[in-house]
Amino acid sequence: MKIAMGNDHAAVEMKQEIMAYLREKGYEVLNLGTDSSESCDYPLYGEKVGQAVASGEADLGIAICGTGIGISLAANKVPGIRAAVCSEPYSAKLSRMHNDTNVLCFGARVVGTELAKMIVDEWLSAEFLGGRHQRRVDMIMAIEKEAKGAMER
Repeated sequence: MKIAMGNDHAAVEMKQEIMAYLREKGYEVLNLGTDSSESCDYPLYGEKVGQAVASGEADLGIAICGTGIGISLAANKVPGIRAAVCSEPYSAKLSRMHNDTNVLCFGARVVGTELAKMIVDEWLSAEFLGGRHQRRVDMIMAIEKEAKGAMER
């Protein structure tokens, strides 16, 4: 499985640690984030991760900024992306099981590295349940499709 990872300047160290952790577990990791601590714009990296997942270049994505919020907003602007900010493992697990999230976001200034690893583990080990949850995901995707259609008119 290939995971796209993106980050801004606030999350360089955490990204490096999570990338190494994922590689140790056998995942292929695509580094789409900055490797510099110089101030940069998180929307660029949220979009890169979203595009990599939406295009099929990566199976899933992980995006990290200071809080996880800004980068998740950017990733969610890419059609087909369902990014969730998760600061603890339970929400990460349920975001996959109930919402079929394909991008996980968290904040390097909010969670420590060991907690981030637990969040990632729960998210990656969970599977979408389908059933009544599929109907709801379809509703979310219909909102996206309708908004896109309205913008094109």
